[in-house]
Amino acid sequence: MKSRKAIAALAIAAVGVGLLAGCSSSDSAGAKNGKVYLTVAPVLPGATADALKALGDRVKEFEKANPNIIVKPIEYQWTGTTFAAELAGGTLPDVFNVPFTDSKTLANNGQLADITAEFKKTSTADKWNKNVLDVATGKDGKIYGIPWGPYAMALSYNREIFTKAGLDPDKPPTTLDEIEADAKAIAEKVPGTAGYMQMTSGNTGGWELATLTNSLGGRLETVGSDGKVTVTTDNDETKQALAWLQKLRWDDNAMGSNFLFDWAGINQAFASGQIAMYMSGSDVIGSLMQANGFDQTKYGVTTFPLADSPDAGILSGGNVDVVNVKDSPAQIAAAVKWIDFYRTQPTVDKAAAVKNAQTLKAGKQAVNAPTLPVFDKSTWQQNQQWIEPYANIPAANIKPFTDGIFDQQIVPEPSAHTQDLYGALDSVVQAVLTKKNVDVDAQLKAVDKKIQALVDADQG
Repeated sequence: MKSRKAIAALAIAAVGVGLLAGCSSSDSAGAKNGKVYLTVAPVLPGATADALKALGDRVKEFEKANPNIIVKPIEYQWTGTTFAAELAGGTLPDVFNVPFTDSKTLANNGQLADITAEFKKTSTADKWNKNVLDVATGKDGKIYGIPWGPYAMALSYNREIFTKAGLDPDKPPTTLDEIEADAKAIAEKVPGTAGYMQMTSGNTGGWELATLTNSLGGRLETVGSDGKVTVTTDNDETKQALAWLQKLRWDDNAMGSNFLFDWAGINQAFASGQIAMYMSGSDVIGSLMQANGFDQTKYGVTTFPLADSPDAGILSGGNVDVVNVKDSPAQIAAAVKWIDFYRTQPTVDKAAAVKNAQTLKAGKQAVNAPTLPVFDKSTWQQNQQWIEPYANIPAANIKPFTDGIFDQQIVPEPSAHTQDLYGALDSVVQAVLTKKNVDVDAQLKAVDKKIQALVDADQG
């Protein structure tokens, strides 16, 4: 499941004038007349005029600093169903992005360019949060892309409701048991408010069940040494997660009465005070402010609790900028320079960071929304100091998350038929919340059988 943060919110990551709808790597001719030609795909189709202008300015800035590189930006959307044909047909751009869910698989299959040598030349090579960089690292230990825009699943909560229920908003729950206790207290002391709720529809039920499973040390899919994927939703951790939801719903009556929330619906319910706590991406405050008019001073967020297991980790998502495997060494070097300039430097360059913060604040968007830091803690802290004059979310409100996220192991989403898997699990989560004695084992076995058939069809 992709993070729902609006890409347009990144003032520095928008798109350029004269954009083409698509182009092959071969169209850029690689190199001639002492110039290296790159086709890059920074945005999805349908970019706004403002976004196009912004990219145009960024391209000019890059070409001025790198006069031997000519950049041609295009609109492009990567999808797993068309990638193989585009690769075989030579129609992929030189630089494009893939989701966290697919970067490792593509790298291990030899479908992405090895950028290790050029990556190590960047000024930030030694600063990366290793948990984030891992999604772009192949099993051979080489680097095959540069991550950007990552998020971690987190626990969002309404500080005002916590206070009404006699809870300390500066001390949010740190275990599943504490979430349950706080949710029960809220439901009892603040009538009409669900203490805790999760999404259940539009594939979000499976997405959030994956998060719970990972947090307990389980996985919905496993990948063998031969690359074969096995669907494993019928596991102890997933059953434990569903039992936890059952207890909140049926024993504690702490989840309200609406059990059919998608992403937009639960955001609206949270913003209107119907829900006190819910699981979502760490960056959701940006959407709450923009789409729901939520008062950010009421917002609290903390890391989602992890079990005491070496396999416990927090589900994350995001994007990885990668390079066409057919590119020449000169193009690969130029591509890494572009990705570093366009995606990475605004995190470590003060002027770029300040400009971005100013633009976000002017648009009444979240300036300091908590995300999964791509670099080490000191680099992140420096960036936060630069944007502090423009920050519009109280730092204390997001401190539980920013203090804890560096200690959490990051787990990517299931890689095979991700959305089909999530959709199939929606009905399982809904059944647990609406039918008191549902046969969870039978439900999960049915999901395994259904999704494994899709996976096996792909794997031959």
